[in-house]
Amino acid sequence: MAGSSSHHIRNICVFGGSNPGKEKEFLESANHFGQVLVERKIQLVYGEGGLGLMGGVSIAAFLGGSQVLGVVPKALAKGDIIGKTIGEELQVSTMSDRLNEMFNHADAFIVLLGGLGILEEIFHISSWAQLHIHHKPIGLLNINDFYDNLLSFLDQAVEQEFLTSSARQIIISAATTEQLIDQLQSFIPVIDPFMSRINWSTKESRKKFRLDLSLRL
Repeated sequence: MAGSSSHHIRNICVFGGSNPGKEKEFLESANHFGQVLVERKIQLVYGEGGLGLMGGVSIAAFLGGSQVLGVVPKALAKGDIIGKTIGEELQVSTMSDRLNEMFNHADAFIVLLGGLGILEEIFHISSWAQLHIHHKPIGLLNINDFYDNLLSFLDQAVEQEFLTSSARQIIISAATTEQLIDQLQSFIPVIDPFMSRINWSTKESRKKFRLDLSLRL
């Protein structure tokens, strides 16, 4: 839902494929995305090395003067699987740690083109927003209508009552980087009355149990 500006975005976490894709426009759009981050004085948080679309974004942002933070699991940092990380590198133990660190360093999220890993990341972050764990804006950069079928699936999920209309509005989409960032900056979350009852800040005292595994004769 768009409205008056409600987000001052300083750091954007970008998810994108480690491959450049088939069409030349895909990599061109990634390079342009990095340049727009520089123009708007936005820092980049990402989770890949220097290959594919994420390489295009990170290299363009870094060369333009934006701060770049790459969050990489130690297992992937070894070898040439993802290429050399651009900018500052933060190594973590697991993929879950990776997503948590990216989340903590970001004011908003943008999804470029990609495969299974990208789908996992966008739905993970979006489900957290649905549960009101956060209200950070999330956007899809829909280059060459790449995500049209995915967006249609979400609309069908609303029609079949598997997804609420408020949850559907969590994921924003646009065909250009400029338009998408504008929409993220003016994003106002739609509060689901049912989900708003969840209090994630509640800390209850928990009893500590000791498990005795000693052999008793």
